[in-house]
Parts: sequence; C-alpha cells; structure tokens
Amino acid sequence: MPALGRRTAERTAVRGVRAPAGALQAVLLDMDGTLVDTEGVWWETEVEVFAELGHELAEEHREVVVGGPMSRSATYLIQATGADISLAELTVLLNSRFIERVGRGVELMPGARRLLTELAAHGVPAALVSASHREVIDRVLVSLGAEHFALSVAGDEVERTKPHPDPYVVAASRLGADPARCVVVEDTVTGVASAEAAGCPVVAVPSVAPIESAAGRTVVPSLEEVDLAFLRSLVTVAH
Repeated sequence: MPALGRRTAERTAVRGVRAPAGALQAVLLDMDGTLVDTEGVWWETEVEVFAELGHELAEEHREVVVGGPMSRSATYLIQATGADISLAELTVLLNSRFIERVGRGVELMPGARRLLTELAAHGVPAALVSASHREVIDRVLVSLGAEHFALSVAGDEVERTKPHPDPYVVAASRLGADPARCVVVEDTVTGVASAEAAGCPVVAVPSVAPIESAAGRTVVPSLEEVDLAFLRSLVTVAH
C-alpha cells in the first residue's frame, strides 16, 4: 500500500470506535459520484480510449459500467464493442488516462465538504470506501483532504470488491465498528448492494442511474440533504 493510503489507514485501524449503545459509530462513504464528481470523468475517459481503439460507446453502456469495479466495467466494454485489447491492457490504459485527468483536480459534489467537516468536528470517524484502485484514491484524496478520513479502502486491496460486501466489512472491521451502526453513503446500485450485503444502513444519492427506496435504505437527491443528525437518526431507527 502506498505511503499515503497506509498512513491514513493506520490512524485508527487498530482502535475500536467508542459510542453510546445504539449510536452511530462511523460513516463509510463511496468516492466516485458520491463525494467527487468523477463518474462523468470516468465515462469521458472510457469514451476517449475506445474512440482511439476505433469504437464508439453508446450512452446505454454508461448505466451498466457506473459504479462498477474496473475489471467488471472493462470486461463489459470489451465484450460490448469487440475491441481488440486484453483486459489487463485496457485496465492499465483507463487507469493511467483517468489519473492524468484527476491529477488536475476534481470537483466535489454539493454538500460533500460541509458533511466531511461536520463529521470531523464531532469526532465521528469517516472511511472512504471505493472500487477505484489505490493510486486513483490517493490522487483524489488530494482534493478531498486525506485528513477527513480515518482510513480508506481501495478496490484493489480487497479480495472481492463491490457489489460484494467485502469493502464495507473491511472498513468497519478496521475501525472496530459494528456494520449495523455504520451508515454508508453511496450513489450507485452496485455500491448500495455492497453496503447492504455488509449489513449497513444506507443513504443513496443517485448520480447516473436511479435507485429505489427500500427497507434500511434512504434515497435523497443530494448530499446537501445529509447532515450528522440525519445520519444518527438512521441508526436509531435501525435499532
């Protein structure tokens, strides 16, 4: 793990979260499309790369690849277009091109900075949990502020990434927290499935594709609708 990711992870990875019984212990947040406006950047990168390979990506493909791990998205696009490139080659190409773009800075989603500042001010641990690779996360953390997070979990650091529960199970475990007392904030169906499989209450803020309300899941139009009191109420209701 690169130095930045290791330092952020080590800050609280071995310490249990102290909170009253039944209270919110931590907030676990997705990155792309949830905290930073990068889903559009990913799509632009994919369109650009496939154009260079001689293929035009249809808009219908966008909802399929949004929120997915790189392996799943890249495999789907190769199969959908018939592009003459291996999964390994395409993964390297997409990651390097995306990193080049986000290295110039990324725009935060409305309400993201305020929410992270509020969590930090009240001592509520936050973890960044993404299907993106570590190198991508560390670049984006420059814009987000690594100091806002107790730790981060990258898609290439877990055996199975989203929609499997592993990323959120790992994040809660490293924080010493009960997943049922960790609220997850996500923007895609894939991420919501991962969080719910881990046993976490979920706040969904749809970015590209719609997400339906369900038991244990609250859908809001923007992070501007989310504050600490709201997050605490979701754990209280769950218990």
